[in-house]
Amino acid sequence: MRDLIIHCLTILTQSFWHSSLGIDQFVDAMQETLQMVFFSLIFGGIWGLIQGITLLVTRPEGILPNRAIYHLLNPIVNALRSLPFIILLIALIPFTQWLVGSSIGTWAAIVPLTIYVGPYMGRLIETSLLEVNEGIIESAQAMGASPAQIIFKFIVPEARSSLILNMTTATISLIGATAMAGAVGAGGIGDLAISYGYQRFDNSAIILTVIVLIILVQIVQTLGNWLAKLR
Repeated sequence: MRDLIIHCLTILTQSFWHSSLGIDQFVDAMQETLQMVFFSLIFGGIWGLIQGITLLVTRPEGILPNRAIYHLLNPIVNALRSLPFIILLIALIPFTQWLVGSSIGTWAAIVPLTIYVGPYMGRLIETSLLEVNEGIIESAQAMGASPAQIIFKFIVPEARSSLILNMTTATISLIGATAMAGAVGAGGIGDLAISYGYQRFDNSAIILTVIVLIILVQIVQTLGNWLAKLR
C-alpha cells in the first residue's frame, strides 16, 4: 500500500516537483503525523472526557456537587489551556524524556500533545454537556436514574451532535499542534516543512505541506459535520 501511494504521488508530481525532498520521505512523514494525531486523540480524548464529566457533575449546580474537586480541577484545566503549545512542548521535555526515554521523535511528541489536547477537549466536552436542557436531567432524576445513568443514557446522547462538532474542532487544533511539534524534532510533515522548506529554502516542500494540511483539515471537518448530522 505504501509503495502504491509513493508511485501515485510520483506520477502526479513529476511534472512540477522540483524539491530535494523525496516522495517516500514525505509519505513517511505523513504516517508519523497521522500516528501522532491518532494516539494523542485517543489518550487526550479519554483524559478530556474524564475532565469534562467531572467538571459537569461536581460544579455547584451539578448532579454530584463537590466544591473541593471542582475548584481544584477547574484552575488546572484553565492553566494548561493558557499555555501556547510550543512553550508546553519545551517545558515538558524532562518529563517526556523520563516517560518515554527520549525528547525527540514521534512517540516523544505524543506526550505533550496529549497533555495539550486533553484539557482543551475537557472544556469543550463540558460546554457541550452543559447545553443539554435541564428538564431532561430533572426528568431522569424523577425516574430514579443513578448519576451514571443520567450522564451516559441522557446527557451524553442528547449532546451527541455538539460533542462530535467540538471534537472535530479539537482534532483540527491537534493537527496544527503536530506540525508545530516538528520544531523540536518530533517528525511528521511539520519537521519536513522546517528542515526542508525553512532551513533549505525549498518552496516546493512548503507548498506541498500546506496543501496536504489543508486537505487533511477539510477531510476531518467534512467527516465531523457528516457524523454530527447522523441520527
